[in-house]
Amino acid sequence: MASFEHDFPFDPAYGYTLQDLLRVPAPAAPDDFDAFWQARHEQARQVATEPELGPVEEERDGVRIHGVTFTSVGGVRLGGWVALPVEGPAEYGFVIGHGYGGRHEPGPDVPLPLPRAAAILPCVRGMGARGLRPGVPDVSSGHVLHGIGSRDTYVIGDCVADLWCAASALHELVPELAPGEGGPGLGYLGESFGGGLGALALPWDDRFAAGQLTVPTFGNHPLRLTLPCIGSGEAVREYRQGHPEVTEVLPYFDAATAATRLETPTLVAAALFDPSVPPPGQFAVHNALAGEHELLVLNAGHFEYEGTEAEVAELRAAGRRFFGERLKRA
Repeated sequence: MASFEHDFPFDPAYGYTLQDLLRVPAPAAPDDFDAFWQARHEQARQVATEPELGPVEEERDGVRIHGVTFTSVGGVRLGGWVALPVEGPAEYGFVIGHGYGGRHEPGPDVPLPLPRAAAILPCVRGMGARGLRPGVPDVSSGHVLHGIGSRDTYVIGDCVADLWCAASALHELVPELAPGEGGPGLGYLGESFGGGLGALALPWDDRFAAGQLTVPTFGNHPLRLTLPCIGSGEAVREYRQGHPEVTEVLPYFDAATAATRLETPTLVAAALFDPSVPPPGQFAVHNALAGEHELLVLNAGHFEYEGTEAEVAELRAAGRRFFGERLKRA
């Protein structure tokens, strides 16, 4: 059991040992879970994303970073960044999700996991500098409740679709990566919010050949509703107290349930101590994975401590190895 000095009014390890965490299950799926997500995916794949690449904004770590805009479901125009190799054609492609703080710059997601890679770093609707939308809250506590009254209006479903449309936009901008051109499968990286979205997105999209989910959120909602935290889950937990009917919607957006359908090779980095995303939910995602998977146990997530820098370096090295092996093999 991880333990750090802290001033939270709860235990961010929640009393779980590693052995306990490795036994946390996934909730059962609603009967039409697969049909719901397959229909959402088909809708997203039909979108003409019409990506537009902006001028170079930055050059570093072997890539030139451009601004980009593209269209997602509902005709929503979103923005973000695209990283393209400085020299030669792209040999690998990545879609990189962001956390619930949004994305305001490419930041530490560049350098990319592999050399000679291209990547799209989208801002999903409502979040970050280039995903803002009228009427969609841009802070996690409001965003995570937007449209939550129905599975068809819940913003999380649209954010998953934004990732699928980002993949389409990347393939259009970098045609040598497209499946029709014999390109390699894409890699996906997502942390926290982006990790949960990735678990929901990857099972239905065969364009992805490997994924890395770091401290993923949205795992095992029934359990999450019992665990206090300082992340978006607290807003959902409080909302449920006055709206018990939300428990009919959340099962469709459970990252651990989706993981039972996820056969794409996946690396999960899950933390023993995390005040924002309760560790039992993170491990529920890992434990449920249906395909080849690896686990990297972190001492803490969403929490700075003396070993944070070393753990980040270890995770980067694990990602380079993992994607290097899987994407080459694919």
